[in-house]
Amino acid sequence: MKKTILKYGAFGAITICVLFIFSWYGLSTLSLPVQEVLGYVSIFLSLCFVYLGIRHYRDKENGGAVSFKQALTMGLLISLITAIIFGLLDVFYTEVLNPGFMDYYYAEIAENMKGTLPPDELRIRLAELEEQKAQFSNPILSFTFMATTVFAIGLIITLLSALILQRKAES
Repeated sequence: MKKTILKYGAFGAITICVLFIFSWYGLSTLSLPVQEVLGYVSIFLSLCFVYLGIRHYRDKENGGAVSFKQALTMGLLISLITAIIFGLLDVFYTEVLNPGFMDYYYAEIAENMKGTLPPDELRIRLAELEEQKAQFSNPILSFTFMATTVFAIGLIITLLSALILQRKAES
């Protein structure tokens, strides 16, 4: 089981890294909302390896059987590997490759708010935005948030995969 977890965790991590790098180079001209949607699609695609890993283990290594608990454990660990690697990649991106990203990102959000909110609410929301920007400028908090986001999506995919793929051994 350990070998399968490491293998499919690595596949998920490599996939999320490749899609992230592709989107950075190839899709940077798209609007931020579109880039965010594509980011979530990348997360989902990389976490498809949870399902594939559990299925591989069940069908190729465990004689066609996998318990819900085994599938849950495998899925969570595959998700954790992918989440940690993505968290590290995100910090590397915002700290080394594109240190101006946070300023750009929050300026874009603030600009979008200016056209849609009344002045009183705008002041409140801009103050909240500055607070968020300060928090996400901290690499540890940024890592934690990004890794947690990926892991939370992985948890959902893991639960669904474990429910779908669980199968008792035939007697």
